[in-house]
Amino acid sequence: MKTTLNIGLIGAGARGCGLLDGVILHMNDINVIAVCDTYSDRAEGAANRIQETHGNTPVATTNYKEILAMPEVDAVVITSAWMGHIQIAIEAMEAGKYVGLEVGGAYSIEECWDLVKAYEKTGVPCMMLENCCYGREELMALNMVKKGIFGEVVHCQGGYRHDLRSEIGYGKENRHYRLVNYANRNCENYPTHEIGPIAKVLDINRGNRMLSLTSMSSKARGMNAFIQQHKSDDTELMHTHFEQGDVITTMIKCVHGETIVITLDTTLPRAYSRGFQVQGTKAIFMEDNMSLFLDGEHNAYDFKWQEQWNNIEKYREQYDHPLWKQFLKEGVQGGHGGMDWLVLKAFFECAKAGTEVPIDVYDIASWMCISTLSEQSIALGSQPIAIPDFTNGRWMVREEEPASKYCLSYVCDELY
Repeated sequence: MKTTLNIGLIGAGARGCGLLDGVILHMNDINVIAVCDTYSDRAEGAANRIQETHGNTPVATTNYKEILAMPEVDAVVITSAWMGHIQIAIEAMEAGKYVGLEVGGAYSIEECWDLVKAYEKTGVPCMMLENCCYGREELMALNMVKKGIFGEVVHCQGGYRHDLRSEIGYGKENRHYRLVNYANRNCENYPTHEIGPIAKVLDINRGNRMLSLTSMSSKARGMNAFIQQHKSDDTELMHTHFEQGDVITTMIKCVHGETIVITLDTTLPRAYSRGFQVQGTKAIFMEDNMSLFLDGEHNAYDFKWQEQWNNIEKYREQYDHPLWKQFLKEGVQGGHGGMDWLVLKAFFECAKAGTEVPIDVYDIASWMCISTLSEQSIALGSQPIAIPDFTNGRWMVREEEPASKYCLSYVCDELY
């Protein structure tokens, strides 16, 4: 097992630099020896920060292929714009580099299959850096599901509900890729924050799989209203027609009968929420009001549930995931409330040990494909669309995920 890891960062925009400054540069076992961005000022800026904090001057380039050609690079973290994620990941696997892939949605089913085939050909692991899988509430719910507290899980919900109007509206100034996507696509463009934790709860790709989805889009009015109020002097943007609906609702059916509802809600005024919910035959967890309803314990509060809002705190000691119990004792650090730290730690530990990753290419393909499938469903009047089985049937018989503290298929209590 390697004691340190040499990595390349591909993509030095807001997300890449956020991970760099908030997490990676605080990890003593990680050396960033190369950075890349299509904008040279971003690449050079990231390299300067690394030099200032760590003393080494990394390679700074606008061509990611140069990083992939460096034999001393053990792994890459891809934080570039959505549409380049999968192609870069494929080339990185072909170059023998462990891949940490930031989140986003796919643009075609073909590229999802290409990613899976690249892994099966090279054997080089690729992990999606879906930080919400390591959220405290999400891991607590997973722990409770594995302990049988929910009974049989029947239904799950989640969402990416985040007011992004400013980020989108100032996309030209900030050189951010969301603007062109919202102008030209209408789909569930950011599905993994919600589907990731739900997929782990429902054993997707390891004993279960998603069969089909149907998506519906609201009208698109939020961005135009925002632009009229804040950027009326931008003639081009004032005349832009946004294809992306304000609210996208996607329903998914699983092979064992479970249902999932995920929601994209990013262009209307609102408070942030992931709306995570797990419902089974014995209990329901609702993240929006941080409450747990246990059958036989809370039935008397049926019509006065506000009295039980935030009752989840009473169950922390009993059901908090052991990874978070340890994290809290050691001191939570990193962005997004600590989730960034945990997901990158999980990836880097696998890369150092040369082991498989907890969010693998089959997960990546089945989660990312929701974007392009929802786009098809919306375009066809919300018709159901089949979800491919990227495991080619192996979901029924796949071997167990390797045990680790960061395992997401089960809870390894004995490792803490």
